[in-house]
Amino acid sequence: MRSPMFRIALLAAALAAPGVAHAQSAEQPPVERKLVDGFEGRDFAPEGGLYYRENFEQSAGTYEFQDAVKRTGKGGLKLSIVPHCPATDDGCSERAEIWEKTELRVPYDKGVWYGFAIKFADPIPSGDHRYLIAQWKREIDAGADGDFSPFLAFRMNFGKLFVTVETNYLPPVSTGPENAAARCAAGEVPVWVRPEVNQMRMLVATDGTWKAEDGALFNSCTNAITVTSHGNPLPDPKSGWIDFAVFTKPGPDGSGHIEIFANGQPIVTVKGRIGHADKGLGANQYFKFGPYRAADTTDWTLYYDDFRRSPRCADVLTGSVCPFS
Repeated sequence: MRSPMFRIALLAAALAAPGVAHAQSAEQPPVERKLVDGFEGRDFAPEGGLYYRENFEQSAGTYEFQDAVKRTGKGGLKLSIVPHCPATDDGCSERAEIWEKTELRVPYDKGVWYGFAIKFADPIPSGDHRYLIAQWKREIDAGADGDFSPFLAFRMNFGKLFVTVETNYLPPVSTGPENAAARCAAGEVPVWVRPEVNQMRMLVATDGTWKAEDGALFNSCTNAITVTSHGNPLPDPKSGWIDFAVFTKPGPDGSGHIEIFANGQPIVTVKGRIGHADKGLGANQYFKFGPYRAADTTDWTLYYDDFRRSPRCADVLTGSVCPFS
């Protein structure tokens, strides 16, 4: 017969087991980790791996855990920016972005699923200006030469949503004065080329109100990527909560792959040259979301909810058919 002390030790081991499992999970490679934050409390959830970055441009912004505007659960995250940049600083931006913690970033050559929901507060900016609501970038090593744009960005201009993909400069297939979207041939994508910085920005998705003249900046055509449309435009920013699910796998060598879903509907599949391969770039990709704009004269507020990240589509694209497991 086993002693009472043995039984106590056995019970203690059983109670400790969840903690051991949690510790093993925390030691997983970042790409294997599942991150979730519903913004239910008074701070970022430990299991979400998010934080508000502090710097001068971010000091234009504020973040608030609140319960008045939410998509699910008890709360949501309110992100706001106010005019902040000195009038003499043309390159200044204003941000209220939430970042992934550095130690949780995913290797640049790995694919991962992200999900987040967003609601635009009134008034929704409708001018010709640079606005971003989410972006994915590659790390830049300290001392590297250059400023690299996000390889994937969710943007807004004239009050309309659109998505861009970035890669290193390649000579365009054709160039014209404007409205490349109206004249690019099958298998070509409208692109804004910037050879002086070895980059080019491709237009891959737009909302249902987008017109050809809205894309005048993308005045060339490229076949560096292929974009497969699934017949659904991006939702209108005025439509209420929008839940995005996104698969990102950069591949500057042509192996890149992006999937974009909105409100459970497939929007586009993008494959080909995605991201940058310049000297001095880091080993990881990273995601940040929140209002980000060139300096402006008005306030701007967005609400976010239901952040998730996982290597498994089913953890992010719930209730829908995943394109692959």
